[in-house]
Amino acid sequence: MSPPLFIICHSGHREALQFAAMTASVAAVSGREVTVFLSMNALLPFLRGKGNAEAAEGEAGRLIAEKNVPSFKTLFEQAVELGEAKIYACSMAMDLFGAKEDGLESFVTGVMGLTKFLSDAEAGQLLSF
Repeated sequence: MSPPLFIICHSGHREALQFAAMTASVAAVSGREVTVFLSMNALLPFLRGKGNAEAAEGEAGRLIAEKNVPSFKTLFEQAVELGEAKIYACSMAMDLFGAKEDGLESFVTGVMGLTKFLSDAEAGQLLSF
């Protein structure tokens, strides 16, 4: 059995969010427990009403949008629906942006602090995007 996977998303760039979502969805659908932690600029796309204009960092980001590749939001949502994935918003980033839990996308599990996330992550593999 594979250890749980813990993913920290801090970049708001489309490419980073897309790769984090691909990793989370493949791992979750493969039966792996996945916990995603959204912080800093990566949190903004998951706050309703903050817009969906994630910055493309390079050619891949431009092509993701141009070729209608399934969005990172869709992939994260599928990870939650089809596997054992949980997605948490960083409590400090929520405070920073003045956001409330009811303003998060419906597939976001809830709000968590970094200390709790890192404590939980001691049991598994940690990736950062």
